[in-house]
Amino acid sequence: MLKNRTLLLSFYFTTTLMLAATLTVKAQNVATLSIMGEVATPLELKKEDFMGFKSVTYKVRDRDNKEHEFKGAPLIAILEKAGVTTGAKLRGENLAKFVFVTAADGYEVVYALPEIDPEFTDQVILVAIEKDGQPLPDGEGPFRIIVPNDKKQARWTREVRSIKVMFAK
Repeated sequence: MLKNRTLLLSFYFTTTLMLAATLTVKAQNVATLSIMGEVATPLELKKEDFMGFKSVTYKVRDRDNKEHEFKGAPLIAILEKAGVTTGAKLRGENLAKFVFVTAADGYEVVYALPEIDPEFTDQVILVAIEKDGQPLPDGEGPFRIIVPNDKKQARWTREVRSIKVMFAK
């Protein structure tokens, strides 16, 4: 009887630990995208929050040289929601602002604010949440920067975790 009780307790504790580990991993997969720095309103966005932005879709060739359809929100729309200086107010010292993007693995990329703003460029930088009609796969998402007009894809950032607006000074 004692042996059965010991086995039962051991099974119970092992199962409890496995369940806790699984829930921890799932909680970590609910990633957010932080928008911070020189912003009026810092943001913590989840994938669900992208429903509040105008959806944009691009068909582009990824580094695998296959055409994929990426869907998400324009980076400028996200920055405007955070209260970043854009449009007619983007002049003078504000032209020295840049966007610093950081990925989960520490990869970092920089964009000058004027190269994102539609009053300075026709290019639309996309913060993608879908690829070919599906959520971005592990190792790519849940957020990815797509820059359709860049000749090289070095600034197409996977697993984006934060976007910080900063002064170059």
